[in-house]
Amino acid sequence: MRYLMSVIDDDTNVDTGNEMAAVDAFNDQLRADGYWVFADGLTAPEDATVVDNRGEQPIITDGPFIESKEFLGGFWIIDTPDLDITLKLAVTASKACNRKIEIRPFNV
Repeated sequence: MRYLMSVIDDDTNVDTGNEMAAVDAFNDQLRADGYWVFADGLTAPEDATVVDNRGEQPIITDGPFIESKEFLGGFWIIDTPDLDITLKLAVTASKACNRKIEIRPFNV
């Protein structure tokens, strides 16, 4: 089953070389174990653009669609046999990147 592991950032933690090395090692282990699908980090929320074309005219605005202290800082998409393995991986991911991790399954 595929899961999205979202990195929840609050901009109080500054990436350190140690964190990046730990994340790289975690990514390598995901690949070696066959769970890796894709992962990447995101720029700051102020770099976002929101597009809303539900009305008569599209509305395009700069910045995040919601103001919040926490934001999506990056993510992993993984493919694991079950939630138990995913939870163990999320524990390791949280330690590696020094941030909270939210897990959500994809619709199948």
